[in-house]
Amino acid sequence: MTDPAKDHTGLSDTFASRRYFRKFEIITGHLTRVAATMQGEGALGKHDVKALTSYLMRLNFTFRALSMKYLLVGRDTGRFFGSLAMDRRDSGFPVASELLTMANDAQQAERHLVNMPSEEQLKDDMVRKIISDQEVPTKLQFALSQRLYYQELLKGDLFWTQNDPVCQWLGMAQGDRRRFLIHWAAYDSQVNLPVIYLLELEDSGKTALPKDQYRWPEVQAHLMAQGLAGLKLLTIAKGFDEDFDQLHPKHLRRYHVGPMYSSAYTEQSGPLRRVLEEAGSPPGQDWALAWTMEELSSEDVRQERSGWFGKVEREVFALDPFGGRGADTGATHTQRSIILPQRPFQVLAEQDPPGFGDVRKFVVSERGQVLRY
Repeated sequence: MTDPAKDHTGLSDTFASRRYFRKFEIITGHLTRVAATMQGEGALGKHDVKALTSYLMRLNFTFRALSMKYLLVGRDTGRFFGSLAMDRRDSGFPVASELLTMANDAQQAERHLVNMPSEEQLKDDMVRKIISDQEVPTKLQFALSQRLYYQELLKGDLFWTQNDPVCQWLGMAQGDRRRFLIHWAAYDSQVNLPVIYLLELEDSGKTALPKDQYRWPEVQAHLMAQGLAGLKLLTIAKGFDEDFDQLHPKHLRRYHVGPMYSSAYTEQSGPLRRVLEEAGSPPGQDWALAWTMEELSSEDVRQERSGWFGKVEREVFALDPFGGRGADTGATHTQRSIILPQRPFQVLAEQDPPGFGDVRKFVVSERGQVLRY
């Protein structure tokens, strides 16, 4: 068994670290446009896009905060503060412990800022240091970067290792049932990737779910315990259906954001690595991002005995009918996509490696255009 820590690396070079964060700033910007493109095609509803975009923006803010924290990495700042640990083998994303540390820092951000000089004072001191001492004010630059880091944390709306469920009203269903969309997200520590969940359900309870002071906390705790990407959707949906008799899960979707492939930073094997190496793209364009959507839909309901005289409604979920893979995947449908710039796409099209025929390709340009192939 391999040691996961051996697949983690610290970005200790100043310029490599900054290029890495710049790359993810570009990628997350493209992701929101890809989601909008999918909405335009009818592949995603407006509620789905709104929820997805909110998590993608949180992810962007998280990378921005981390970029401030490690802005002076590799420089002599007078104190050791480490470097960003990233998963170079499996995901290309930061390891989950970075987000855990950031969550702890966020709890103490206000206290740190109270004891720090203001931005203006630090900048004035830097100018005086340059003019009077004719030195690079590295220690002051570091102090400013840490202040900016804590300020980003204080703004909130970041992507954490656990992002609690949010319940959104969708309307009324047949039989006076309420319809809700519940969405939540997690940063899976086993694969170091963001995972986003969207669950559409019908509520036959007397009190609307978000206002139910008993059921809603139980639902939140139940769903957050299901944040591992390794669990099949069928397992999650059936467990939820059996635990909450008055909540009826109709449609569950899970989005895996990543892995990110980059010839400059990651060591994943397979066709994409060869594609990126042969493309020889300039910095900022030498990447590809996998994006996978799994969905599970209810196709029927059945009545099940409950107690001596009662009956409850249970969902019958549809599994993928093609190739007998439904039992293996635990989903009705799985759609794999890849997002990449123009030059890597051209090489991918020329090489046409096996296994990419049914993968949707979203090609993005520096000007923000998104084309689907």
